[in-house]
Amino acid sequence: MAAEAQQAEYPYCVKIEVSTGHTADVPIAFLTRQQVEKFVQSDFRRLMEEAGVKGARIHVERANTADYDKVLGEIAACLRTASTKVA
Repeated sequence: MAAEAQQAEYPYCVKIEVSTGHTADVPIAFLTRQQVEKFVQSDFRRLMEEAGVKGARIHVERANTADYDKVLGEIAACLRTASTKVA
C-alpha cells in the first residue's frame, strides 16, 4: 500500500469565487498536503480553462471537524427525548 494512502484524511472547505461575484463553498477531503497543492496549482486551473472562466479565485481552509463526544451527547439527548414521548 502506498504511504500516501495510509495517512489520515483531512477535511477542507474550498471557496470558489468567479469574477461575476458568484461563490460556491465545496466541502472536500484530501489525504495529504501535497494533494491540496496539486489541486490548487494544476487541477483548479485546468477546470477553469475547461469552463472558459478567467479571474476566478480559490480559498482553501481546514474545515472544523465535529467533536465526537458532543455528537454522542446530542444523539443521546435526542434518543432520550424520543423515548419519553413513547412512554
